[in-house]
Amino acid sequence: MNRIKVLLAVLAVTGFQAQAQVNVLNAKTPAEIGQKSEQQKLLDNDNPLPYGYVNEERDVLFGRHVWEIIDLDQRVNFPLYFPVEDNLGAERRSLFNVLISAIENGEITEVYGDSYFRTKKTLEEVKQSFFYKEMNNYGKEVWNQYQDSTEEELLAQGILTDEHYSTSYVTGADVQQYAIRGYWYFDARQGELKYRLLGICPKAIPALDKLRDGDKGEPIELFWVYFPDARKTLHKALAFNEKNAASPFNFDHLLNSRRFDATIYMVENVYGDRKIEQYLKDNAQFQLLEAQRLKEEIRNFEQDMWSY
Repeated sequence: MNRIKVLLAVLAVTGFQAQAQVNVLNAKTPAEIGQKSEQQKLLDNDNPLPYGYVNEERDVLFGRHVWEIIDLDQRVNFPLYFPVEDNLGAERRSLFNVLISAIENGEITEVYGDSYFRTKKTLEEVKQSFFYKEMNNYGKEVWNQYQDSTEEELLAQGILTDEHYSTSYVTGADVQQYAIRGYWYFDARQGELKYRLLGICPKAIPALDKLRDGDKGEPIELFWVYFPDARKTLHKALAFNEKNAASPFNFDHLLNSRRFDATIYMVENVYGDRKIEQYLKDNAQFQLLEAQRLKEEIRNFEQDMWSY
């Protein structure tokens, strides 16, 4: 029995070390920190745990699509938000930075404009709401002095420059929420209620509204990522573990294990999947109570299966 305990302890420590930042203690220069040796690369077979096959026609006794909001103001959700600046190295990035970088590099290709994954979005379409530029009052005064010239001509001549324009950008610091779509289902073969994450979407104030209204604008859905397509990328990206910096967890594990707090804002229904705020208007307390009721309704299905 003691040998088994020792073996389990060794395996646990080994697993923690594999998750931590590599080559911290043996690096001879700062550039070597985080770089794996050739032997480590050969032994590295760390891939996302594949989902098991589910026969939906035979094994799924109950299923319900659920949409939720992850509020990044809550402390438990901070690992999804921080760091907001990309100055800590490739191993310390926010979830938004990981997603947008993977879309730019072509690692994530299943990007859509809605949570039903009907219309694909290109990188250019995704970035349309990330940047906005308009001529300010100073630029208009200069342009009025050259009424016979177009804006393009003045730009080419260097008469209009960056100081004559107001610009706005959307970065990871502007992301206020994440919307997620998942599927709760009761697996009759294993006799338990399970959850499968299907999509994730960052929400932020678009660059146009940010420039004109500041922080008073309403966050919008920037893009939806089909989660199974992003798992490999998210598995390689590490989120900060506040309790033990030597053992960070990756975003794939964080999201699949639901290590976050979220509030239901919509459940598929006969009314065209209407949102809670559409039938409980102007009452935030009732909306929260309704979200809790829907959560309990889904959760109680498993308990009711074993009640006679």
